[in-house]
Amino acid sequence: MATKFVICGAAGRMGRALCAVVQQTDGATLVGAVEAAGNAAIGLDAGIVAGIGATGVRIVDDFEAAVAPDTVTLDFTHPAATLAHLRAAVERRAAIAIGTTGFSVDEEAELELLAARTRCLIAPNMSVGIAVLQRVVFEAAAALGEDFDAEIVEMHHRLKVDAPSGTALALAKTVARAKGRDLQRDAVYGRHGTVGKRTTAEIGVMTLRGGDVIGDHTVLLAGAGERLELTHRAQSRDCLARGAVRAGLWLEGQAPGRYEMGDVLGFPRR
Repeated sequence: MATKFVICGAAGRMGRALCAVVQQTDGATLVGAVEAAGNAAIGLDAGIVAGIGATGVRIVDDFEAAVAPDTVTLDFTHPAATLAHLRAAVERRAAIAIGTTGFSVDEEAELELLAARTRCLIAPNMSVGIAVLQRVVFEAAAALGEDFDAEIVEMHHRLKVDAPSGTALALAKTVARAKGRDLQRDAVYGRHGTVGKRTTAEIGVMTLRGGDVIGDHTVLLAGAGERLELTHRAQSRDCLARGAVRAGLWLEGQAPGRYEMGDVLGFPRR
């Protein structure tokens, strides 16, 4: 039987990509599409909005009416909406995969508390390439040790509202774990003026914004006379959508708990 997907933010750029990939994936079917109240797409066929032809699924503004225990929700919206959707998913014992970023400290705390109460996957970037990059970064940073400085550079389109990206922060956390560091203490977000010499403990995270860049992330490990650069470039949102649908198909059969993309790929927790 096909996995039933509900897409939140169905009329947005990411939501349209998700609708398209769900309809193109064997073993997946679109059963729900949700948008914020007042959105011009309310009442329209989600497939028509996504440019893939009619699906028979109308976009609604009531998530609770769309979610059920046998559905998997894909949510790439914004923090307040995502938390509301997660609360509803917990109440309905429904699976949900969250790609939203930009949560506050308090919102992160609630997110973690709720996630353990249902089948919930949280990843700031659901492309399988980024999941593999995180694993490679951990191994490289741990092996190279203190002789190599870690810097992370990310670039996104000019409309992205949060900085650094959730993916860059996840990569920074990966480096911190590999090196036994406290990211909250050691992270440096941009540099300006006379900042003094770089310390060994620093983990630099630099943000670039411009044009229509989907998402570029580079982790640099710089030592004496050599450096290693590990880069992922998203050429379209389709890689995020394909990863999200893959995650949703996997998540349906899991026990309640909080998961990440590495779990989908079978990587051991680090």
